[in-house]
Amino acid sequence: MGFKGQVMVALFFQLMLLFLQETAAAAGKKHHSNTTRVLKGKKQVSGCNLFQGRWVVDASYPLYDSSACPFIDSEFDCQKYGRPDTQYLKYSWQPAACKLPRFNGADFLGRWRGKKIMFVGDSLSLNMWESLSCMIHASVPNAKTTFVKKDGLASVTFDAYGVTLFMYRTPYLVDIINEKVGRVLNLNSIQAGNSWKGMDMLIFNSWHWWTHTGSSQGWDYMRDGSGLYKDMDRLTAFKKGLTTWAKWVDQNVNPSKTKVFFQGISPTHYMGKEWNQPSKNCNGQADPLSGSTYPAGAPPAAAVVGQVLSTIKTPVYLLDITTLSQLRKDAHPSTYSDGSGTDCSHWCLPGLPDTWNQLLYAALIM
Repeated sequence: MGFKGQVMVALFFQLMLLFLQETAAAAGKKHHSNTTRVLKGKKQVSGCNLFQGRWVVDASYPLYDSSACPFIDSEFDCQKYGRPDTQYLKYSWQPAACKLPRFNGADFLGRWRGKKIMFVGDSLSLNMWESLSCMIHASVPNAKTTFVKKDGLASVTFDAYGVTLFMYRTPYLVDIINEKVGRVLNLNSIQAGNSWKGMDMLIFNSWHWWTHTGSSQGWDYMRDGSGLYKDMDRLTAFKKGLTTWAKWVDQNVNPSKTKVFFQGISPTHYMGKEWNQPSKNCNGQADPLSGSTYPAGAPPAAAVVGQVLSTIKTPVYLLDITTLSQLRKDAHPSTYSDGSGTDCSHWCLPGLPDTWNQLLYAALIM
């Protein structure tokens, strides 16, 4: 081979080497990007978006009987309070691109043996906590449990496994502090967070109480830094409070020990115009909406959650339950609970929160 031929061969191999290096770098960058999205709580697990799909009739549901579960509050026990239909119990969530693994309570207990799991939030967290307690109990109905409720903190312990499910009630995540002017919602303070430390899993939730006004409002003033306000735009306040929570997570959670989830925004069904039935609410609704989209679209609070989670450094997995829950206009207690009026905010048990916990389980094992 002549000198010119040798030069051409050398140049060819240099170009091939450069190409392979760039390809490897691009693959590494892609892998890092995917890993980052997983840690930030991307909606996809193993290439499947668990939160896009539809509701299908499933004769194997429900996963438990409310009369056999000792942990259900009467506000969620729709069958006990006379709901005449049962079709709402017979739906399972089917993701569009994969199969949702069936919940296995014994497997859950085995994986989390000796661990502490805490739900932190409002009555929608309570809904989910009671659901998970019942789902596990149905898997090991003869297991000894210890059930404690005291001053806003409740727990269910499956004694033989050393697994404790805690429920810490705090509707805003940030603190309400008594000052001279009255009850002050401090958007920059989470003193209550000391009670959340040392957990192996944390599932947070907040939003519904941020919209309350009048006698159901839990505070008299809001404090933001040195400013004291009689009121402010509720979405703005929610974002400020959630940003304080995000900073708390970054400062206090060790991701090598503790898995963190955000429950997502649970919808209400008081205004039928949202699903093109203007004169309706959830009362008397017996079937989910068909398809995979909700006519009114996502509530603004869901966008706020997304914005705040995008700033957090600690891995937080978003259980993006909003759209799939919007489709379940049939799944509320309505008038079938021990409460007064029509409840289109909470959910019957058994019912929709069982799916939230199936999605939690899938996120842990897939």
